[in-house]
Amino acid sequence: MAKRRKSTVPKVPHIRYFDYNLLAIVLLLLIFGMVMLYSASAYMSTIKFGDPAYWLRKQAIAASLGMFALAICIKLDYHIFQKFAFPFAVVSLILCVYVLFTESINGSSRWIYIGGLSIQPSEIAKVAVIVFLAALIAKIPRELRDTKQVLKCFLFVSPILGAVALANLSTAIIIAGIAFVMLFVASPDKKAFLALIAIGVLGLVFFITAFSYRSERIDIWRHPENYDKGFQTLQGLYAIGSGGLFGRGLGESMQKMGYVPEAQNDMIFSIICEELGVFGAVCIIVLYLLLIWRLMIIAINAKDLFGSYLAVGVLTHIALQVILNIAVVTNTIPNTGVILPFISYGGTSISVLVAEMGMVLSVSKGIELT
Repeated sequence: MAKRRKSTVPKVPHIRYFDYNLLAIVLLLLIFGMVMLYSASAYMSTIKFGDPAYWLRKQAIAASLGMFALAICIKLDYHIFQKFAFPFAVVSLILCVYVLFTESINGSSRWIYIGGLSIQPSEIAKVAVIVFLAALIAKIPRELRDTKQVLKCFLFVSPILGAVALANLSTAIIIAGIAFVMLFVASPDKKAFLALIAIGVLGLVFFITAFSYRSERIDIWRHPENYDKGFQTLQGLYAIGSGGLFGRGLGESMQKMGYVPEAQNDMIFSIICEELGVFGAVCIIVLYLLLIWRLMIIAINAKDLFGSYLAVGVLTHIALQVILNIAVVTNTIPNTGVILPFISYGGTSISVLVAEMGMVLSVSKGIELT
């Protein structure tokens, strides 16, 4: 019997991938965000607290916690999030319901205070919905061809959606958008999404008409000059218009001197436009586009459905917040109180966003290059 000859074709080794480009973009956004936060907040921070770096310091601490979570997420196998998806969603729901019974601040109940820390459950709810839906889609991909199954999946996240909407409609819109996009990508049957759009519109009309201050925002959006509460919108537009092509220069904003209320939060994009001009605004938008592109690459090449939809959910979260924030600042839509990811002041938000990047980077580690 002739001996079988050994194959001389060399085996191609599998090369483990890690998206350093995504990590670099996140770090660049964080650094830029810290610089702009200090520039936008130093004046008011000095007046209120006697410390120009008060908000910057708190943001830096929150970002550091996020980076710690990012490092842990990278080290972990991302499938561990799949195992705890349901408990995570339940805990998130409990926190969102609990916050409704806490003390109201500025007319809204959005924070839970533990010692010296404040936690915003609605931000945690975003990542809980992403993880839960990614796990659910990965478990029943074939069933999502049926319209009823798609509606059932959306029904699973409706308790969180309802609890968040009572306290923070803008965040509820983002969560609904995340769920919609993830299910839209997963299901070949698009008929269910017409029903979801109709339900969403009816729900939005209900929550706007049920609370007078929300319907008032639409009137302010249409004619901000006729309302005292339109002052923030008008001053933000003045800031954008006065920036010109290259801006007044970093730190040279006039509108941050108390003219734009809460300039370090929702309206920070207007300060970017004033100080860095159209050029600076375009640069930051390009950075976000690069971030979304890297997330899309990971979603397409992930080794399994859970990793893929985890990346899709995070991508949708970032994209929606960027679009809504810029639309609000430019008065394209009514004021919704959505922050600019990685840049606006917000401890829970920045910690959660950076942790989400760690989860997606963990997914990227599972991609094999041959």
